Amino acid sequence: MEFTTDYVDKADAIIAMFFDTFVASEGPEAGALIKALVADMLTSLASDDLHVFSAIENEEVLAGIIFTRMAYADDNRTVFILAPVAVATAQQGKGLGQRLIKHALQALQDRGVDVALTYGDINFYSKVGFAHITEADAQPPLPLQYPEGWLGQTLKSGSFLPLRGPSRCVGPLDDPNHW
Repeated sequence: MEFTTDYVDKADAIIAMFFDTFVASEGPEAGALIKALVADMLTSLASDDLHVFSAIENEEVLAGIIFTRMAYADDNRTVFILAPVAVATAQQGKGLGQRLIKHALQALQDRGVDVALTYGDINFYSKVGFAHITEADAQPPLPLQYPEGWLGQTLKSGSFLPLRGPSRCVGPLDDPNHW
């Protein structure tokens, strides 16, 4: 199995894997929403605002994760948010998602990223270093439907200090349906 950041030649396969995975787990409406999000991210974002990591085996996309830039008005740290994440249904429960996320977090740290955020299941994301944060720690760009799912971690030594100022996410994520 190979972990790769090459997504241009694999964009259709990555989009299909996200769609199929979300249809299987959450239904056709969620699949369509995530398919549109991933397609928009892969085609509209500048390379410095986007990091795509995939697990590939025998030319098949088994898992994919996407990090996009977040900006805090009064903070100069480099911040990226992990969303969305998908592991092909047949590959779930084998630790592949965790291995891919750990690989990606190390790659982001090596590239000088200071903070990683995500919005999801703390039981899963805590296994890869994320911890619950409050809106005072890092203001989300839109109201959260489930504030308990707001998670973060520092990729530098030291503790997670609050991110200062209002936040802004990339255009494709700037939709209340994702928050």
